[in-house]
Amino acid sequence: MNQSVPCLHPHPGWDELAPLKVPSQGMTNKKNIVGKHCILELYECDQLRIDDEAFVRTVITSAAKFAGAQLLNLITHHFEPQGVTGLALLAESHISIHTWPEHGYAAIDIFTCGDHTMPEKACTFIRKEFFSQRYFLKSFDRQTSISKA
Repeated sequence: MNQSVPCLHPHPGWDELAPLKVPSQGMTNKKNIVGKHCILELYECDQLRIDDEAFVRTVITSAAKFAGAQLLNLITHHFEPQGVTGLALLAESHISIHTWPEHGYAAIDIFTCGDHTMPEKACTFIRKEFFSQRYFLKSFDRQTSISKA
């Protein structure tokens, strides 16, 4: 029997995709915005707080409230010897947190749909609760199309 190995490219089909067009300032159309996405990097966090699964669950639950979002489900996991991952399913999208206590680092992703939510408020809350000494926040609109100004 002759067997062949399929393509093991990590992202099959990506080679054929057209290059992504990134809009310049002033090219967004408010009618096309469907949500806001925040990527938050936290450095020099309190190692005990970000390694406490129950605490991370409480922080995610409260962050959803600060964002004005409805929490539908929450799952967390504590890794051995350390680290916590939490994922909240929101009616408006999601919140995810991944922690590396040994580095005092936490990576947070908050995506909310609709114009009633405030993911930046959730980011501020999380940063303060984890006692982060340094942080980087990138926030951008998710939109269905790009129109020229």
